[in-house]
Amino acid sequence: MTARTLFFRSARCALLPLAMSAGLVSVAQAAPVVSRLTPPSELFSNNRPAPVIARFLPGQRFDLQATVRPDGADKSIRSASFAIDGKAVAGEVSLKICQTQCNKDVPSNAAIVSSRAVSVNRPGLHTLSVTAVQSDGQSVTAHGNFEIMPLVAGGQKVKNIIIMLGDGLGAAQRTAARIVVGGYAQGKSVAPLAMDTFPVTGLVKTASLNSVVTDSSPGMSAYVLGNKNNNNEEGVFPDDTIDAFDNPRIEYLSQYLHRTQGKALGLVTTADVFDATPAANAVHTSNRGAGTGIVDQYFDDRKLTGLSVLMGGGRKWFLPASTPGSARGDRSDYAFSATDPHTAQIVKAWGAAPGSLDKERNLIAEFQAAGFAYAGDKTEMDAVDAKKTSGLLGLFSHSNMNVALDKIDGRRKKGLGNEGKSRVVDDYGFPDQPMLDEMTDKALSVLSQKKQGFVLMVEGASIDKQAHAMDTERWILDTLEFDRAVQRVQAFAAQRGDTLVIVTADHECAGVALIGGSMVSDARLQELVREGGSALRDKTVGIYEAAGFPTYRIAADGYPETTDIDRRLLVGYGANSDRFEDYRTNTLPLQDSQQPFVKSQPLAAYPANPSQRDADGKLSITGQVPGSSAAHTASDVPLSAFGPGAYAFTGVIDNTDVFFKLAQAAVKGVLTPTYAQPIRKK
Repeated sequence: MTARTLFFRSARCALLPLAMSAGLVSVAQAAPVVSRLTPPSELFSNNRPAPVIARFLPGQRFDLQATVRPDGADKSIRSASFAIDGKAVAGEVSLKICQTQCNKDVPSNAAIVSSRAVSVNRPGLHTLSVTAVQSDGQSVTAHGNFEIMPLVAGGQKVKNIIIMLGDGLGAAQRTAARIVVGGYAQGKSVAPLAMDTFPVTGLVKTASLNSVVTDSSPGMSAYVLGNKNNNNEEGVFPDDTIDAFDNPRIEYLSQYLHRTQGKALGLVTTADVFDATPAANAVHTSNRGAGTGIVDQYFDDRKLTGLSVLMGGGRKWFLPASTPGSARGDRSDYAFSATDPHTAQIVKAWGAAPGSLDKERNLIAEFQAAGFAYAGDKTEMDAVDAKKTSGLLGLFSHSNMNVALDKIDGRRKKGLGNEGKSRVVDDYGFPDQPMLDEMTDKALSVLSQKKQGFVLMVEGASIDKQAHAMDTERWILDTLEFDRAVQRVQAFAAQRGDTLVIVTADHECAGVALIGGSMVSDARLQELVREGGSALRDKTVGIYEAAGFPTYRIAADGYPETTDIDRRLLVGYGANSDRFEDYRTNTLPLQDSQQPFVKSQPLAAYPANPSQRDADGKLSITGQVPGSSAAHTASDVPLSAFGPGAYAFTGVIDNTDVFFKLAQAAVKGVLTPTYAQPIRKK
């Protein structure tokens, strides 16, 4: 028997003394087992009191849950209760028998017991216990722990929090953008990025609850929950049910500050708005792909989050299922049954919407009826009067928006004859998409009307998506687009003096490495591509002093006149899949599988994966990872901060630490640099 099993069965496991001629023999009677206790803790999992895994703000709400397995198929769990520091937790405890609704490795007679929307005010380390009683009277008690982090009386309270999230934005991505837009003179950077000018920069550790390599869901949610989530999950702890929307919840920063201070929430992204990063600020689900339920939760639970601005792509989720291009469907939706205490308790305790299977819902119309202005393109967005609307919904494409390179190309060729039209934005059918800085300006104008302040998350999404595709020039220009949005919020914060801004990433993507510069002109590079083979690499790639200083000419719109320059910057990838490389800008992006018309012409003619691109040069690059996409890495990512409270973000910190630093500034006020790190009570 393992130490963990002994620990589970330590409570009230009766002994049966048997009278035998040889003497008395004690035999341990079987008892139920607790196989999962939430919030997660090392105390429960490994019988170690540290490190403490789950941490919360005073008064922040979270769910308690346990999975209890009877000791035989003929037994059942008849009751359960939770206690914190030995005191019974008040409120209803729901008990759900798994039957067919749990993971395959969980027996059908196991019970999921839950207590929803619990909160603790007293800072410090707390013990959590669950006690369950089996149908034959046997019981089990299991223990875990969690911490309530202290908030210390400080100085100025920040009114607004802005999180600038460059998806996949590692140190190398930032450096590449600086080289392209600013250039170098004899080793000195000529012009910094906006994010370079922030006074404080630290490093963030990015691991998720179940992996050293995170995906975007827990990578983002850690910043606004103070807790780790599993990969592909947002706003919830893992559980043993198959329902993607019934997991134990954690209160988001937006929910906490809206409930306690009345702050509004804004979400701006260049991705589909259902995507992991925006959703991991407001939505509770274990399946980041459940698009119908995710966008419904945005709207239905807006009174919990204060959602006032939602902009990006993703129109396909808002249109009735019968509309061409819609992706709405019952399989990606949710509906909490009023007769099931397990899910009914979410509605009752959290004040959450019950949901419904409503694939024909017109969510755009419902946003408008609720007082939101709606914009389907840049022209309509520009026309919105921020002072005359309570909120703004902007949906500028069916799914992910086009990237900066293609949007800029379209703008530069606008007004020319058909031969000058940008193929990409026209092929997608959305030629009038806004840039991220323009979306950010509009979001700020709407949110500035909110008297109690706001939390705004702005995502440069395709830094990550194009790094996955190993499309160098596209992710570099998306980094430039993101930095232009950073410049806008920096100016906003500098003018007001009451706004804290952080610029960071959820993770690094693709293991980007700036390997050097091309040794040849672009004309010669094209000749080498036609010649093909390893000579293309050997005669092109300049390392060390042969790399020189790539020089790009920047147009009036702030982007390179062309990325196909002589002696260009060259990039390699440490987490790459198999691909071909020719070191030139790709005319077309890869197919985007999330687009509803991707299998129809003209999008079907786009290259499907990196092995169907740049093949003419016959330079095959062997991948470090399987599949057809580069992968995230476990590397730390930079975080830069500006405004009151910025000096709290120094050193090497965990991604969950960011949450508590933001909350400190908003709830109790900014701490001086000497005391920027809240002190834990022993």
